Amino acid sequence: MNAKLLRIGLGGFLFSYLSMLAATSVQAADIKVMSDSPLEPALSRVVALYHEKTHNQVSLVFAPSPAVKKRIEDGEAADVVIVQPDFAEDLTKSGKASAGDRPIIAHVGVGLGNRTDGPAYDISTVDKFRNTLLGADLIVFNSVKSGEAFANAIQRLGIADTLRPKIVRTTPTGIFEPVLNGKGNDLVAGTIPLIATTPGIKLLGPLPGDLQSTLTYTAVIMANTPQRETAEAFVKFLMSAQAKKTFAANGAE
Repeated sequence: MNAKLLRIGLGGFLFSYLSMLAATSVQAADIKVMSDSPLEPALSRVVALYHEKTHNQVSLVFAPSPAVKKRIEDGEAADVVIVQPDFAEDLTKSGKASAGDRPIIAHVGVGLGNRTDGPAYDISTVDKFRNTLLGADLIVFNSVKSGEAFANAIQRLGIADTLRPKIVRTTPTGIFEPVLNGKGNDLVAGTIPLIATTPGIKLLGPLPGDLQSTLTYTAVIMANTPQRETAEAFVKFLMSAQAKKTFAANGAE
């Protein structure tokens, strides 16, 4: 091949390569997703898969459902919001979220944990769970939905009044600090993914039997999103078999 033909060949290859890159950059899009905090371990991994398949960038913001709702109502922009159904309903009624289908993305259970250097209590039965709670020095849980689920569980066990002096209720993000700074025989109740992934804390297990209560999360597309097509595709991906498998592997089924 002479030099002229070689230059033509290389030029054609370079043009094709640059065209491919340009097409990719045009197709890729950025969206912002605000989600309830317990989904962070699972959703972060699902988003990594989504980016690998689509090259779209997803900016994730995590906060408790009430805080997500308030931030949206106060004017913060997002393309997709993943919260508990009642908060999604409120956002739709206020016109912040689009009306229409709100697919269920995942369910998260409530569990019990303690410090990693604490005893490995067996809470697999209702009796063992009750005895573990009665023997604790401190029991910490939050003031929102997962905390209410735990409060209902100890009420059903008939030990709520007995445990009252040991109970500390905090904000959703404050449940771990009292246990991490405690004496070692302190317990934290909360959503299973957050307990399982918090440094210094180990998951003892889910609430046993019919004491278990799951939190449901649904995805809604914001009414004013400039990336509606990408937002819809992202929500559709959340419902895919691959995404569901990843959610389940990270405590959100």
